[in-house]
Amino acid sequence: MEETKEKQKKNAWNKYDDAQIEKVMQYNEGYKKFLSACKTERECVKEAICQAEEKGYKDLKKIIEKNKKVKAGDKLYYNHMDKALVLFLVGEEPLEKGMKILGAHIDSPRLDIKQNPLYEDTEMALLDTHYYGGVKKYQWVTLPMALHGIIIKKDGTKVDIVIGEEEGDPVVGISDLLPHLAGEQMKKNASIVVEGEDLNILIGSMPLKGVEKDAVKENILKLLKEKYNIEEEDFISAEIECVPAGKARDYGLDRSMVMGYGHDDRVCAYTSFTAMFQLKKTDRTCVCLLVDKEEIGSIGATGMESKFFENVVSELMDRLGDYSELKVRRAMQNSQMLSSDVSAAFDPNYPSVNEKKNTAYFGYGLTFNKFTGARGKSGSNDANPEYIARLRAVMEKHNVSFQTAELGKVDVGGGGTIAKFMASYSMEVIDSGVPVLSMHAPWEIVSKADVYEAMCGYVAFLKEI
Repeated sequence: MEETKEKQKKNAWNKYDDAQIEKVMQYNEGYKKFLSACKTERECVKEAICQAEEKGYKDLKKIIEKNKKVKAGDKLYYNHMDKALVLFLVGEEPLEKGMKILGAHIDSPRLDIKQNPLYEDTEMALLDTHYYGGVKKYQWVTLPMALHGIIIKKDGTKVDIVIGEEEGDPVVGISDLLPHLAGEQMKKNASIVVEGEDLNILIGSMPLKGVEKDAVKENILKLLKEKYNIEEEDFISAEIECVPAGKARDYGLDRSMVMGYGHDDRVCAYTSFTAMFQLKKTDRTCVCLLVDKEEIGSIGATGMESKFFENVVSELMDRLGDYSELKVRRAMQNSQMLSSDVSAAFDPNYPSVNEKKNTAYFGYGLTFNKFTGARGKSGSNDANPEYIARLRAVMEKHNVSFQTAELGKVDVGGGGTIAKFMASYSMEVIDSGVPVLSMHAPWEIVSKADVYEAMCGYVAFLKEI
């Protein structure tokens, strides 16, 4: 009985009146549209810039090119390689006093098309893939899939690819073995029931008339030539992702949840940049940082381990007329950050992997993780209690529902975020985000209440910290 009362007390749905429930639902309609349209990093950046420009944000690159100055109150964005994005609301105080940073990643687990992918086998045309991030490979078969990405031709022409999302579009996918013949397959460990080299996407079976060798493959190439004016060799300089086809949808008979591809971590990206849009001025500079490559360790030129954010802060300080290397270092060290990434929601179907007092629950609101990492906190940022106490006070002041959690039982497993890379500057960082069911599956689930409370929590953070 006590446990039930405690849950009722903490569940955010219980504090909403009818008008507030309508706000929650409306906010999630915007989120569903974003999630449905943005299934790659590039699509996320493009959409976020579009929304930012509508809110008055200006391109920092153009300001730098024209040697213009910036001032307090200016709203700026910096597009990094079309795969990472920084939003700034310039504060009244000097940048060296630190920033208030919301950071999230916009890459998600998926199947990437290889550079030499197209082949024919028994008069079927297929594409080779390479899975990206931590996936259960068996989950990605027999689904309707879409192709999203770009192809860069030798002359620099950029060709955008989206196949499988519009009504009437064909979809593609990966076949699986029928249960009648799967005796040996079913004896295998789950990690090898479907192996990486077998994640081949079936894209055609109709031969091109008059062609003797690889006639099905040649027919596919003919279609690609007609629609996109691309050749087979153009796959070499392509970035094409195979993702679940279809829109994000209401989940549950009560419509309390959202099912969609890429909640990890676009749910934190969306709540972060929409929180930024609610501020018109600030004491210290506010930042929304959207990065790539988190699912594979945050490496690479567009990942958090790169120095691009530090470089952009240096550029901003220069435009403010107050640049020095020492002041950049101070700006980073004096900052506070919410490293916003999803948490594993408690799943009543699999209770054994969690310790109930320290897990995230649907409807309980924004989740804070003092530490992530694995087992003995390996690979973790371990947030200071002084910082956590400040956050508690801010969330309670603004009536934001929040909870604390760990990623499963101590010895079960774990995972990391971008927090540790930002903590290397000695700034205060804590992991925060939205609980997710079926994390890293093609279709993940979140609570609408948690999405809304995350946005409210991020607004409170930007106003008060």
